[in-house]
Amino acid sequence: MATGTHTVEIPIDAQAVWDYISDLEKWATTVPAYKEHEIINDKQSIWTFAGSVKGIKKSIRVQVDVTTWNEPSNIRFELKGLTDNITGSGNFTAEEADGKTTMTCTIEVHAGGISGAVLTPVIKWAVPKVTSRLTESIARKIAVFS
Repeated sequence: MATGTHTVEIPIDAQAVWDYISDLEKWATTVPAYKEHEIINDKQSIWTFAGSVKGIKKSIRVQVDVTTWNEPSNIRFELKGLTDNITGSGNFTAEEADGKTTMTCTIEVHAGGISGAVLTPVIKWAVPKVTSRLTESIARKIAVFS
């Protein structure tokens, strides 16, 4: 399993962070390697990522199911690979103090099956980087929109 956690401090209140994070349409496009997404309903979407590692190009489709909405401090989600045998979970938390919000994103991904042996090294390398880039990108977007 690969895990990434990244924390940023944003100079706005937690409600403004929630207003952005609680809308999947706003932050789906900030995920590194994003290609496209389809919103099924307010708790489910399908995201497609495309990238290359060592010259090998790959597209991955993932179903994202939001499992918890705790306004204004927590969103949890589950990940299920539609094109590859991967599963995972993640969450965003927001804690406000002195007019600033500390936002933390954590993502865990596990590759299984026959392809797991090939995907695991790539996932272990990529997940921490993706988590960091996603969190920083969302923080920048929130600062612009607020």
